[in-house]
Amino acid sequence: MAVPVDNLTKQPPASSTLRFAFGNVLAFFILLLIGVLAFSIRLFSVIKYESVIHEFDPYFNYRVTQFLTKNGIYDFWNWFDDRTWYPLGRVIGGTVYPGLTLTAGTIWKVLQSLNIPLSVETVCVFTAPVFSAFAAWAAYLLTKEVKGTGAGLTAAVLLAMVPSYISRSVAGSYDNEAVAIFALIFTFYLYVKTLNTGSLFYATLNSISYFYMVCSWGGYTFIINLIPMHVLLCIVTGRYSSRLYIAYAPLVVLGTLLAALVPVVGFNAVMTSEHFASFLVFIVIHVVALAYYIKGILSPKMFKVAATLVVSVGLVVCCAVVAVLVAVVASSPTKGWSGRSLSLLDPTYASKYIPIIASVSEHQPPTWPSYFMDLNVLAFLVPAGIIACFAPLSDASSFVILYLVMSVYFSGVMVRLMLVLAPAACIMSGIALSEAFDVFTRSIKFYISNLSESLQVDAGDSLPGNNVSPQNEVLKNEKKEDTLKERPSRKNKKKEKENIEKPSVKSKTEKRPLVLPVEASFFALFLTVLLGGFYVVHSVWAAAEAYSAPSIVLTSHSHDGLHVFDDFREAYAWLSHNTEVDDKVASWWDYGYQTTAMANRTVIVDNNTWNNTHIATVGTAMSSPEKAAWEIFNSLDVKYVLVVFGGLVGYPSDDINKFLWMVRIGGGVFPHIKEPDYLRDGQYRIDSQATPTMLNSLMYKLSYFRFVETDGGKGYDRVRRTEIGKKHFKLTHFEEVFTTHHWMVRIYKLKPQKNRIRGKTKKSKSKTSSTTHRSGTMKKNPWH
Repeated sequence: MAVPVDNLTKQPPASSTLRFAFGNVLAFFILLLIGVLAFSIRLFSVIKYESVIHEFDPYFNYRVTQFLTKNGIYDFWNWFDDRTWYPLGRVIGGTVYPGLTLTAGTIWKVLQSLNIPLSVETVCVFTAPVFSAFAAWAAYLLTKEVKGTGAGLTAAVLLAMVPSYISRSVAGSYDNEAVAIFALIFTFYLYVKTLNTGSLFYATLNSISYFYMVCSWGGYTFIINLIPMHVLLCIVTGRYSSRLYIAYAPLVVLGTLLAALVPVVGFNAVMTSEHFASFLVFIVIHVVALAYYIKGILSPKMFKVAATLVVSVGLVVCCAVVAVLVAVVASSPTKGWSGRSLSLLDPTYASKYIPIIASVSEHQPPTWPSYFMDLNVLAFLVPAGIIACFAPLSDASSFVILYLVMSVYFSGVMVRLMLVLAPAACIMSGIALSEAFDVFTRSIKFYISNLSESLQVDAGDSLPGNNVSPQNEVLKNEKKEDTLKERPSRKNKKKEKENIEKPSVKSKTEKRPLVLPVEASFFALFLTVLLGGFYVVHSVWAAAEAYSAPSIVLTSHSHDGLHVFDDFREAYAWLSHNTEVDDKVASWWDYGYQTTAMANRTVIVDNNTWNNTHIATVGTAMSSPEKAAWEIFNSLDVKYVLVVFGGLVGYPSDDINKFLWMVRIGGGVFPHIKEPDYLRDGQYRIDSQATPTMLNSLMYKLSYFRFVETDGGKGYDRVRRTEIGKKHFKLTHFEEVFTTHHWMVRIYKLKPQKNRIRGKTKKSKSKTSSTTHRSGTMKKNPWH
């Protein structure tokens, strides 16, 4: 009995099913290895130093996590911290993004319930490496939705090692970006997944993922502006569909409601300009959806009338909404934008109006070498990935292209946002490498198959007798039968030519794969592997040397070996053991978080920078002469002043190099502080050519007090590479109480105010002298 041909074609062969299952299992194990790689490459800091928190902001997050695990969630939301921003204080629960803290606290609770006794500090140290593995897997899912499994695996392994992401996710980097980059990529994946499937389930998950991103990082505004831009792009280019509506509308409604539940966001989710674009596009997509719905149920004539009506009503509604938004925005001095958002839209805004933002090093624009340092070979592969996304162009690939373009712009304005560019660059590079490997391997397979066929033909020709093999005869017979069955009649010959032959020729030309010469394929494959090797070596070097050193512990290499500078922890330990619990410590805001967390002392300002006037007060004190600075600090109940000085060991990030920012921020609030008074011919100098205002400032005196004793009287500053201008001076209102081993941190104590002896003022002296002069002519009192 003959089996129908249709049934045979419908049933997939067992070999293809087995190959598909084997591919899935192999991809799963590759993803596990990528996760292990992403985790392990970030452990160099723990191996070289110890399990320690890095940088400045992570110390505040660690302190908040300690409070959460000790006191619970309710006390956390209502926590008023009186050890920061004295005498103002700070409400922690309503001013912090809780995603990182709640994540690490939950992990610690789960480990404790499983009888795994890890400390809170250990959990905080390893949170970022764990979530870097999650981010690599999220990049795989996103890229797979765009270009397939091969591109997804390539993008995942690239993201696991990209130096830009490693810099913010090494062990100990307990900052918001540790979990936010995973949330960012996963939210984009769920959006693209909803675009491809039109599933309301994935749309709901997308809103929940967006909510976690809002809890984790203020960069969530990038998501709520990028997705509306992509929706508007799809509508303008005629790619609207019901899947696009399902992917966007629930995100705006449910995502905004969830975002408003986060205390630090609150009503800003509907009242600030960062969110207005999503609402405008929300109105536009409903107008377009209504127009498509009406088009499907009305005749063409009726549709024209209805479309005119719908568009008119939509324009009226949009104009009304725009008018309301303009009124709301006009009432704000910053037009409804935050300072950081305005600095992204206008790169010169921060330097003109908000110097506190411009003073942060990670808010500065990057240099060209930083792209090659943080992305390496990915910078050359990104253009090829963009070209591959256009062949063919889909909703998913257009979203990835838009994501790349916007992240490139923002990374050019602020070096910190190189972190947002890194996933986009890895996705594009993964697509480019996957497409290139497909072409190279296909060309090699084609050459090998042709070579085997030619060998078989040669073996068949050498046999005596018939030169045609039985297989070829069967194929010829099958072709003859097919041509007899499919031969068109004379009546329909013309139609068959038009409807069948032309499309078949077109499809053959379109689907014809690109095949390169085998020599070029081998050479290109070798170059690609070599390029990948360079990327791996550079990434490992960046993880081990460039980004593994914690800022609180410094090292340097010299001819006599490795030197470790542990001055920061030495200074904080001295404060913790030699000062009273209620003593107030003044320093520049960079060291506020570390002082509170490690020394457990009250600080005047810290890294939150929420009150510009308070920071300007400290900057004014540092810029003022010694007596005026003493009066300012004494009015703030300050007992100790901490300064960071790198002139002895060559540490460039000291307070002398930051001093001009103190002058600018202080001068922005107190007009008597003028930057030109601290410059000589427009140059910032600390040598003999420095201005008297500079030489008499408190920062200069506290940094260079007794500095000449270190090198025999020269006073040579290794950072500024010059001798200081004022070498021998004494302090009248401050006294040195502690200087670390390498002179990197110096702590001074305010001298107490001198006692006022009653009757010794100038006014009383003159009065007593006059009375004495008058009484000189009188008789002396015998009782005195």
